[in-house]
Amino acid sequence: MTESSVEPQTILSPHLAREESGARSGDVQVVEFLLGREHFAIDLFDVREVVEYTNITKLPNTPSYIKGIIDLRGEITTIIDLKQQMNIPADNEVRDEECRIIVLDDRITRSKIGIMVDDVSSVSTFSLTQVDKTRMTTTEDTTIIGIIKKKTKVKEKEITELIIWIDIRYLLGSIHHTL
Repeated sequence: MTESSVEPQTILSPHLAREESGARSGDVQVVEFLLGREHFAIDLFDVREVVEYTNITKLPNTPSYIKGIIDLRGEITTIIDLKQQMNIPADNEVRDEECRIIVLDDRITRSKIGIMVDDVSSVSTFSLTQVDKTRMTTTEDTTIIGIIKKKTKVKEKEITELIIWIDIRYLLGSIHHTL
């Protein structure tokens, strides 16, 4: 794909799409997954399916975060190592064979793309009141939509788990010229 075919600004992020459409249902549905020790989420409507790891064919002369390609039911799909792309340290090393691949919806990617993550934990619905949109990072980083505060009980004690909600559309738009 050429650089001129997809510009980062042409891929509408889910939070901007909600704001522009005026649709404020008050809820968000996400796919939760692990990268290293951290919990992340992406918008459910950006996901086509989750598949188990399969043999990845490495491509020459590609950035290190592009793991390679797979044949997914007859379709060549490019696999991006999200942990490497986002510079997340591999504290507890997970073997590739234990990873999962989140295949993204081709309506947002305009090509067959999957992201490799350590594990997929669940599909969840959260109220937008549970999302803190205060940015903890630099103002230039628009990869993070917000931090989801998930209440869970552990041994009769309620704790708040923080889930980093990322804008996969923006992330893909910023790397799309290499695909």
